[in-house]
Amino acid sequence: MKFVLRIVMVLVLALMLASCGSKKRIVTKKKNAKAKTERVVVVKEDSKPSVAYDAKDRDNAPTPKTTGNANSSEIYIATYSAIAQKKMREHKIPASITLAQGILESASGKGRLAIEGNNHFGIKCHNWTGDKIYHDDDATQECFRKYRYAEQSFDDHSEFLTSRSRYAKLFELDMDDYKGWAKGLRAAGYATDRKYPDKLISLIERFQLNRFDSEVLGNSVSKPKSSDFASNLTHKVEKGDTMYSLSKRYNLSIKELQQLNGMSDTNLQLGQILIIKYN
Repeated sequence: MKFVLRIVMVLVLALMLASCGSKKRIVTKKKNAKAKTERVVVVKEDSKPSVAYDAKDRDNAPTPKTTGNANSSEIYIATYSAIAQKKMREHKIPASITLAQGILESASGKGRLAIEGNNHFGIKCHNWTGDKIYHDDDATQECFRKYRYAEQSFDDHSEFLTSRSRYAKLFELDMDDYKGWAKGLRAAGYATDRKYPDKLISLIERFQLNRFDSEVLGNSVSKPKSSDFASNLTHKVEKGDTMYSLSKRYNLSIKELQQLNGMSDTNLQLGQILIIKYN
């Protein structure tokens, strides 16, 4: 009898131990499931798009595109005339010449080098350690400089002309002598196209680009016409700017801002110049 009781006690004890072990395994499983769920949540939060744009985002910042409201060259002038005047004050190169060359060589900002490399003057990679873009030109897949901002392309254009002795005679000309500059550029070897001077002069006279020279020199200029897009209001994107905040600041809808600047989304890059209003 005692033997039977012992066997029963052993079986009961074994069942109790098995039951405890089973509960312990269930608790462990729940803890693991919880940890796994927490990791998924963290990944989801990290995947949210950031409001800020880092340098890599801005490296591929596009040049402003054309819109249906204005000629692409007029938009180009509105966007870059202030930069051209700044370079004129710093380096004594007529703003009209800089703008005409930019329009001609970048296809009013629509060329591949301008869009993907912010390179408006076709400057190649000679003695260049920065980013590069490859493009068919005189030869297949030549190396061109790639800039973070378009203004850096204008900087290099000025440095190119001021640092080479073959262009020294240009700086003996008056800064409002755009015809002399246009002809002098080709004579110094800037372009091989015999019609290059005529093309520059035609652009300057068509869009009255010489008025920007007159403004820098302090000469009297005629009042711009209503179709003069280069006198449009522009805004340089700063940290914290959004399409929404700019729309409120300038009393425009986001859609109107997109249309003015040929944008298909609301992404902005630091240093980007937006057209805000037409006269």
